[in-house]
Amino acid sequence: MIFSNIVKKEQIEKGWSGDKKYKVVTTDEKTYFLRITPKSKVSFCREIFDLQLRLCVLGIPMPKPYEIDECSEGIYTIYQYLDGVDAEDKIKSLPESEQYAYGKTAGEILKVIHTVPAPDNAQNWESRFNAKINRKIKLYEDCPIKFKGAQFTIDYINANRQLLKERPQCFQHGDYHVGNMMIEHDKLFVIDFDRLDYGDPWEEFNRIVWCAQASPKFACGMVDGYFDGQVPFLFWQLLALYISSNTLSSIPWAIPFGQKEINVMINQAKEVLSWYDDMKNPIPTWYQP
Repeated sequence: MIFSNIVKKEQIEKGWSGDKKYKVVTTDEKTYFLRITPKSKVSFCREIFDLQLRLCVLGIPMPKPYEIDECSEGIYTIYQYLDGVDAEDKIKSLPESEQYAYGKTAGEILKVIHTVPAPDNAQNWESRFNAKINRKIKLYEDCPIKFKGAQFTIDYINANRQLLKERPQCFQHGDYHVGNMMIEHDKLFVIDFDRLDYGDPWEEFNRIVWCAQASPKFACGMVDGYFDGQVPFLFWQLLALYISSNTLSSIPWAIPFGQKEINVMINQAKEVLSWYDDMKNPIPTWYQP
């Protein structure tokens, strides 16, 4: 058991999950990544772990899962420790051709992740996401803080709901963007699967906003890598719908975190509207094939 042989722990502060994360060293001087999650999430953690084992078999570049069990603080999971750098920081310093190449790799990886099917009993996507849209619109309407151009976003959503009909579903990473990737020895790795979900594979691109802000070339590469350069127009229409939905809910989400996060989300909403020319063009300006 790796957990019982840990002799040194160094806490890692990064992340939003609330889980405790550590770089640990064992008696045989091997280094691992340790994550401790509250007991209330035991079944979810085991689901994540099992899916990660499945993804490793598919060859997804990610920290290899080694061990899972309950402990006094909750449930622990132990993974391969990546001695690399955050991709978001590294990408910004690279030539645009390399930014694009890493993005293309990210898109190719995502395509493999999406080969894992959703459960047979998964709720119908159209009804599920429409219910989510309704909640998000109400959240925004009830929110005391507004952003300029929100009505363009709401109008686009309502005019394009029919695109949700008969969409396929698959396993989703749940938070797939450059901030959840690392680079070790020039190789891209995907991390943080703790928001896994099932749904429309194209909805997984809703976090590409963060990629485009960090590196438009990375975002372009990610789309091209996923579609092998043949991007259907329907993808852009649906992506604009998914991003619009997220943009609306981002403002009420930010309020508990204070004015700094509120400002980040208001500025992001402004930038998204500029990419889409106030939602008149579903292909964002950052995409330059």
